[in-house]
Amino acid sequence: MTMQPSPRPSPASGIGSAASSPPPAAIDVHGLTKRYGGRAVVDNFSIRVERGQIFGFLGPNGSGKTTTIRMLCGLLTPDEGSGSCLGYDLRQQAEAIKREVGYMTQRFSLYEDLSIEENLDFVARMYAVPGRRQVVAATLERLGLTARRRQLAGTLSGGWKQRLALASCTLHSPRLLLLDEPTAGVDPKARRDFWERIHDLAAEGITVLVSTHYMDEAERCHRLAYIAFGKLLVDGTADEVIDHSGLSTWVVSARGAGGDRALALLAQQLRERPEVDTVIPFGVTLRVSGRDADVLARVLQDVAGGGGFGVLRTQTSLEDVFVSLMQGAPDNAG
Repeated sequence: MTMQPSPRPSPASGIGSAASSPPPAAIDVHGLTKRYGGRAVVDNFSIRVERGQIFGFLGPNGSGKTTTIRMLCGLLTPDEGSGSCLGYDLRQQAEAIKREVGYMTQRFSLYEDLSIEENLDFVARMYAVPGRRQVVAATLERLGLTARRRQLAGTLSGGWKQRLALASCTLHSPRLLLLDEPTAGVDPKARRDFWERIHDLAAEGITVLVSTHYMDEAERCHRLAYIAFGKLLVDGTADEVIDHSGLSTWVVSARGAGGDRALALLAQQLRERPEVDTVIPFGVTLRVSGRDADVLARVLQDVAGGGGFGVLRTQTSLEDVFVSLMQGAPDNAG
């Protein structure tokens, strides 16, 4: 994002203007819609994210997550809808929003033929950061990049590129981070280190909206939203999302030789039963979910109760819920 320094405008009129009023939410948008070629990529999207929250944004590829994030940070203007981001009007004060948001894109977007330090210095100049050399040095130290500061960005591994990208989008002390699938393609340790840093930033009062495909990452968020084919399907805490789904879940395991083949055949049978919502292979077991616990228990007893399988009820997981949501979501491609 190219930004020119200018005096910070006042937040949108009527939003948190009274001294006694609570501070506005970091994100508070209603009815956002964006169309391309007559198709609503984002359709009547509404969400509220409180300040200091880590908000997980989930959904399959092509679900509209990136388009939504770009509308929130002022890069795209919605065709319909309104709201505020950091107290600024989404339509009228997009430039103000850009100056106070850190946006980490899906793909590495810094200059690969510049060093780590040169990239950060460039970003600091773009944002007109006061005392930029000291800020760059402090950022290098905070993100563990000092020893590599002269290394060309293009020679970094995925995990180190991710760390540099996070450094660049926090350099100007934003109040909101928008992170678009930031951990895709990096190893588990790099993901863990990244999330530790995200929680540190949230503890400092920075709001974080992060899109992810990883359920273990979703569980680290304070609240979640799931979007499919442009529509918001559910939002809440992880426990609220699971409870709202109404799903009950069993784990089915095969006994004896030939268990893999037996489970594959059983999965085919269960998917044909209307009482079954989802059948998810999970290692050497199946996770089977449905919305009526008593009926599903009878189905499993009928289909898998012949002695060749073990059936055990378990807690429904976020993955069970999101697979179920995806199967029931209407496709907007038409």
